[in-house]
Amino acid sequence: MGAISDVVNIGHWGRIRMWLLAIAVAMTGTNLLFYFGLIDLSRSIYQRPSLPWLSLLLGGTLFGIGMTLAGGCVNKNLVRVGGGNLRSVVVLVFVAISAYMTLKGLFGQWRSVYLDPVSINLTSLGLQNQALPTLVGRITGLSAKAALLATVSLVALGLLGFVFKDQRFRSNLTQVASATVLGLLVVAAWYLTGHIGYGENPETLETVYFATASHTLESLSFVAPTAYSLELLMLWTDQSLHVSFGVASVLGVALGSWAYALASGKFRWKDEGFSSFDDLRSQLVGAVLMGFGGVTALGCTIGQGLSGVSTLALGSLIALAGIVCGAVVTMTWQQR
Repeated sequence: MGAISDVVNIGHWGRIRMWLLAIAVAMTGTNLLFYFGLIDLSRSIYQRPSLPWLSLLLGGTLFGIGMTLAGGCVNKNLVRVGGGNLRSVVVLVFVAISAYMTLKGLFGQWRSVYLDPVSINLTSLGLQNQALPTLVGRITGLSAKAALLATVSLVALGLLGFVFKDQRFRSNLTQVASATVLGLLVVAAWYLTGHIGYGENPETLETVYFATASHTLESLSFVAPTAYSLELLMLWTDQSLHVSFGVASVLGVALGSWAYALASGKFRWKDEGFSSFDDLRSQLVGAVLMGFGGVTALGCTIGQGLSGVSTLALGSLIALAGIVCGAVVTMTWQQR
């Protein structure tokens, strides 16, 4: 949200360039893992042959509106909690409740009945999945591997060209290094869940993905895992539940922020409260919209804006466009 806000409010593109650099790194590394057969991206939730474009667009837009009203996305609120901000705990609880309702509750019924059925079956168009390289191969006649390399090279070089044409950004080693590390974390998560966490279940002798709630490979995402974290806390004695990769990621971000805050001497318990009823309403409405929108769009600014886009899935591009548009429209309305 901060990156989009910088552009809308002051015309500064520094954090957007960080975001795009992280995407370029994540996309290149992720697809190299796929190219060399270390992970199978076609089995991820992002590359399924059914393209629920309405869910992705509407969910992304509502998430963008929600994170603007709540003053930051789920990841940002986890970082704030690690720094001692108690108000963010309230926001995260409402995000988790809303996300859980969208996964398994009332909101989920609305989603499955009215939104998800509005989709495009890409197999009817001769496409095995919704990956951009598959579309390129279909149009150009290139082999799958050639289309993958050509698409990744073209997109990555375009992003890197835009990112590094700015001399001020090139000279800011902190921003460059941070964005690179964030991109590599997405790649590492794909490798962890899709390669190390992939194997034979000794009980059923089936080959499965052990670490994830979706039972397939995943990378970083924070909306649905927040809901699963709440479920785990409420149903702790249920032996069928376990700490998945997503739940561990939620805990890891909060702990990492806490460790940094302690090391830098910035940790403070901040019971800021809400400045007014309007502020309370805005924060809680934003949290509910983030929970619903993030699950409906299959991810948040990280889940779709980095992890999903790294797979070059068409649906992830639609969701990301919705997130950006929702945020821009809400920020413009707030200014007026």
